[in-house]
Amino acid sequence: MELPLVDGIEPAPHTTSARKTATPARSVYVETYGCQMNVADSETVTSILGNAGFHLVGTPEEADIILINTCAVRENAEERVIGRASQLNGLRRARPDLTLGILGCMAQHLATSLPTRAPWVDLVAGPDSYARLPELLAQTADEALLDTRLSRSENYIGIDPQRQRDSTNAWVTIIRGCDKFCTFCIVPYVRGRERSLPAEEILRQVQTLATEGFREVTLLGQTVNSYNDGVTNFASLLRRVAAVDGIERVRFTSPYPVDFTDDVIAAMAETEQVCASLHLPVQSGSEAQLAAMRRGYTVARYRALVSELRATIPDLALTTDIITGFCGETDQDFQQTFDLMQELRFDSAFMFKYSERSGTHAARAMPDDIPEAVKKERLQRVIELQEEISRQINADAVGSQVEVLVQGESKRRAKDGSVTYYGRTPQNKVTVFPQPVPANRIISVAIDRTTSHTLFGSVVPPE
Repeated sequence: MELPLVDGIEPAPHTTSARKTATPARSVYVETYGCQMNVADSETVTSILGNAGFHLVGTPEEADIILINTCAVRENAEERVIGRASQLNGLRRARPDLTLGILGCMAQHLATSLPTRAPWVDLVAGPDSYARLPELLAQTADEALLDTRLSRSENYIGIDPQRQRDSTNAWVTIIRGCDKFCTFCIVPYVRGRERSLPAEEILRQVQTLATEGFREVTLLGQTVNSYNDGVTNFASLLRRVAAVDGIERVRFTSPYPVDFTDDVIAAMAETEQVCASLHLPVQSGSEAQLAAMRRGYTVARYRALVSELRATIPDLALTTDIITGFCGETDQDFQQTFDLMQELRFDSAFMFKYSERSGTHAARAMPDDIPEAVKKERLQRVIELQEEISRQINADAVGSQVEVLVQGESKRRAKDGSVTYYGRTPQNKVTVFPQPVPANRIISVAIDRTTSHTLFGSVVPPE
């Protein structure tokens, strides 16, 4: 099960100890690729290393130790990481004692081949090895250190991630691993089996976040709605998190369609703090393709779930994942996906052409038989369709007022070059406005124009 990717690289400053010399307070820089789970993992790594006495820095040039936290969902992400590691290795010309490590999903996936593909890497550590990083980084290593043991119990309980204090949202991991084993997906092999954190630990973290001033939390898991700690299920957890004083918005990603229950839908509808936005991966609109992917649901079941969600939560914004060119996808299979997108009209989508991942069932037993040109052409068609649907949906907001949690200064500039500001609606729509408003405030914005990706407007003065 994939989480939506976080665009680009998310650097996170850190602190760390030693490698070849075990010098106290060596400096650490962490760079993150991938989805929200990877970002949350980097925050956990930062906390572990900071608590162990490592000095956290904000640029690789300042660091004695550089750690790249990685995603293995798609091949191009791995190639980017290896290219980036090679680039960072160039810093050794000025700093020969530099330690370079690769962490996370990619490290787990390429444990045997990475030392050959990237021989300059000193440390390879999987997503269940973070608690051992201080010990690993203190070891003398003439060869790359490798720790990719998966665990059925490691949940990093009691570790408060070192979150970015300039953010309005905090990621809270509630379930690790995945038990679904979709044929195309490497996640269960690199993150291990599902295990839920105790609800009391999650609530402790959320209460701490509220005390620190965060007004929004996002609950994370590869199959987040599979959560069950043996006492509390996901619907109950949603209600309990939303009841924490100071938390005004609760989001979660990514749920698995099979595990979406009536009580979760009720919790979303009845709990004001739970945002009316949902990322619900469908992957394909073809029954044959869903069966080949071993998704565990039919198109009819997915369609019925969407209908129930929209009937119960009328202002729901729905996003999804789409894969084109999976093994055996016929023109008819693709057309069924295209038709389903036209029918269900998602607010937005993450769309990808199939990329075979070694170690998955598809790579072992299913031919990657769709020509690359066909994959790209189909991908382009769904992108163009989704862009138009998103444009139309967002255009409906013109003339309305939306509630926006301000996040800060926007990268966009007004036509005259002046600074603009942005935030997100409960439906997770990026909203840009010209008036300066401090971050972490909730305001009303009157929308006067839109694009496929953004709403634009002006702040409505409070009455």
